[in-house]
Amino acid sequence: MLFDILTVSDPLSPLRLNVGFIVAQSAGFSREFPLEAPRILLPPDLALTDVSGTALINRTNQGILIQVNLHAVIELECVRCLNLVVQPLQTHFTELYAFSRRYVTEAGLMMPETGIIDLTPVLREYMLLEIPFNPLCRPDCKGLCPVCGANQNETTCQHEDEPGDPRLAALKDLLDH
Repeated sequence: MLFDILTVSDPLSPLRLNVGFIVAQSAGFSREFPLEAPRILLPPDLALTDVSGTALINRTNQGILIQVNLHAVIELECVRCLNLVVQPLQTHFTELYAFSRRYVTEAGLMMPETGIIDLTPVLREYMLLEIPFNPLCRPDCKGLCPVCGANQNETTCQHEDEPGDPRLAALKDLLDH
């Protein structure tokens, strides 16, 4: 259902936080924003479901400090059998949106004049870091048969293994002894 995916251009996205009123407060003021959505697309291709968490916004002398705790789910392919895997993700990060260039951190984030901070690009980077490099459907996944391509978790192949390269037969003989 593509129509229920929230994207960056959506002004109602839970990742667009209106913090302009916090800028007018004194240092030390804080407010917590809930981050909830059934599905979010972090362009161009990162689709998250069951997104939930919070963003704690603190006004400092240098800028707006944001502390995000977020949980989400992503669908990936198992690297062995290619079945879909539902992978939970969790991230926690802190970023400063500086009021002036003097206070900019390595992330280079500046407080927008509009007073609206879009967490989408920052969240995308942090969530990409949480995706496992080799997702597995289960730790003992047997993968695909190298001869016929059948999923070895669901079936046992009844064919002989593919004959090896005849040039390597001498090495196979050494292994058999």
